[in-house]
Amino acid sequence: MASAFRFATELVAWVAAPWALSSHSWLLAALSVVVLVGLPTLFSTPGDKANVIIAVPGWVTILLVVLQLVAAVVSSWLAWPGWAATAVSLLAAATLVTEQRRWRWLVSANRLAD
Repeated sequence: MASAFRFATELVAWVAAPWALSSHSWLLAALSVVVLVGLPTLFSTPGDKANVIIAVPGWVTILLVVLQLVAAVVSSWLAWPGWAATAVSLLAAATLVTEQRRWRWLVSANRLAD
């Protein structure tokens, strides 16, 4: 359940951030996608993903998820109608709740990069 909520929030962030930034700069909009998709692809905690490109401690993985959540919520409020932004905010809240077990695991036993 946690991974479904997390993935849905990531998808929203990938769409809402460039949407919100596109009126300011197409370059910023494109850069937001590179950051929101690229960073979690490159950096991950060993044991959390099957393929680790650059190993990082668990707290870095948690920060990357928080970045996605913040991007989804803030961007949706800037770019979309209130009812849609409210739905995104509820999705992000559900993600925060369901991620707690994973986050405890990520910071337990000093899950550090090898």
